[in-house]
Amino acid sequence: MKSRKLLIAIPAIFLVTSAMAAGNHAGGHDNQAIGKPGMAAKVTRTVSIDMKDDMRFHASDITAKQGETIRFLVKNSGQLKHEMVLGTAKELKDHYEVMKKHPEMEHADANMATVAPGKTGEIIWHFTRAGKVDFACLQPGHYDAGMKGLVNVAKK
Repeated sequence: MKSRKLLIAIPAIFLVTSAMAAGNHAGGHDNQAIGKPGMAAKVTRTVSIDMKDDMRFHASDITAKQGETIRFLVKNSGQLKHEMVLGTAKELKDHYEVMKKHPEMEHADANMATVAPGKTGEIIWHFTRAGKVDFACLQPGHYDAGMKGLVNVAKK
């Protein structure tokens, strides 16, 4: 019986180790504090944000209304890879610390857009609560350089 458990455990360990080595990062975030992914059909407006190599978001202080669904059109005018990630200040800081240790990590979350130089991405987000929603670029060095912004969500 022990050898049978071992035969089952070895592939499971291999799969977990392989996933971690590949540097993939997806899901697992609790976005309830900042809202939820929105539906394109329910977008009420589009906000354009330009990311540049001066380590700033051009449009970094945004106002939204509780219940609003916004399409963030995120353009990278720089020569470096940038990203926009929505989250709480703590989530962003924690995620950034992981990114510094694993800069090759790939992202695939609804609350973010990773954009290559000269390209454009989008985030469609539904703001369910009033309050502040932070955003930042979590590429190594960018967050520390001040590439951060804020969405102020007004109560209905």
